[in-house]
Amino acid sequence: MHELGITQNIVAIVAEHARGRPVTRVVVEIGELAGVMADSVAFCFDVVAEGTPLEGAVLEIRRIEARGRCRACGTEFVQTTLYTPCPCGSHSVERLTGAELSIKQYELADVGADAGLVEAAR
Repeated sequence: MHELGITQNIVAIVAEHARGRPVTRVVVEIGELAGVMADSVAFCFDVVAEGTPLEGAVLEIRRIEARGRCRACGTEFVQTTLYTPCPCGSHSVERLTGAELSIKQYELADVGADAGLVEAAR
């Protein structure tokens, strides 16, 4: 289950950026075709966050719909698999969304001037 390793990396990255300050919420985007089971990440989060500045934080997972654009006809459509063809039948598809796996933001506890929402670096 590589989701455990992914969750450990999420916690480590946010903890490093928070510099020891308590984190109350973490927002992660996971694309439908990223090959990551969002439910497994959510399941692992509390255990992995234990003993870190993220202990007790809420994990918000935003699932990103997979969309592609046909290189043959230009149609933009929802992809349900990596190999979903365009409705015109073409398999020449540019993936627009759905492969994301990113930490979008995290929220620091109200402990002074540093409290509040922090946008993750891109």
